[in-house]
Amino acid sequence: MRFIGRFMVEFGLLSSLFDFLTFGLLLWFFAAGAALFRTGWFLESLLSELLVALIVRTRRPLFRSRPGSLLLWSTVGVVVLALALPYLPLAGWLGFVPLPPWILGAIILIAVLYTAAAEITKSHFYRSAER
Repeated sequence: MRFIGRFMVEFGLLSSLFDFLTFGLLLWFFAAGAALFRTGWFLESLLSELLVALIVRTRRPLFRSRPGSLLLWSTVGVVVLALALPYLPLAGWLGFVPLPPWILGAIILIAVLYTAAAEITKSHFYRSAER
């Protein structure tokens, strides 16, 4: 139970840190209105969770532990769909709007940074669990 508790706390804090970073960027830096915020938040959350799922599935580093074909291709498919969704005709039904390139780039950068931070956190977590 202690192992699971530590995992939840460490990765929960990391997730919250990147949530606040995303909130701050969208609200204060880009001054995003409701629809732009909703779209950016959805995209960043989905991208981050898909990438982190690939990281936490194994103790080994991401690039040393290739996921199964089904997991890899379904993740790629959902990422492509998520990136395309704000630009599709049904986006308005979901309350999404097209993202300007600079906001899309910032969201992708946050997801990449979160992925790297999760990999570092995982490495530290398992090293300290072995002590």
